[in-house]
Amino acid sequence: MAKGPGRRAPRPKEPSADGYRQVARNRRARHEYDILETFECGIALQGSEVKSLRAGRVSLQDSYARIERGEAWLLGVHIPPYEYSSGFGAHDSDRPRKLLLHRSQIDELMGRTQQQSLTLVPLSVYFKEGRAKVELALARGRRLYDKRRAIANREADREAAREMSRATGRSAPRGARREYG
Repeated sequence: MAKGPGRRAPRPKEPSADGYRQVARNRRARHEYDILETFECGIALQGSEVKSLRAGRVSLQDSYARIERGEAWLLGVHIPPYEYSSGFGAHDSDRPRKLLLHRSQIDELMGRTQQQSLTLVPLSVYFKEGRAKVELALARGRRLYDKRRAIANREADREAAREMSRATGRSAPRGARREYG
């Protein structure tokens, strides 16, 4: 991973005070979809998958969730094999992974995805108090003109914040974010 004298492998971030450590984010999902509701769910993993997650090696690109036979499954997530596991400890990197939700949540998600033509998209993978969690969103796909409108709104807000900071003489907080619809 580290190539050349000046490059180092990225180190996983330390958990915050509340035991939350983000591993991966699906940034494209917020651009491609209108997020209607989010759910926190556990994920059933093998041992080497947990080690790969702790090392920060996961890709949520083109991933989605589906409800099949009364169970929630996460599909399209790529967790590469842990580099120090071999043979018995290795796993299939693109296998479907079971999501852990309450029965009432699964029934609600199944009904809403079938009736309203919504989709389930993972937004992030993180560790909370030592357990791997997935932030799952119930979302509606955006049309191209909706994406353009969201980008235009975001740019207008940035410009307004820039003008306000010039008028007051101080900068806006860097971590402040708004939801764009």
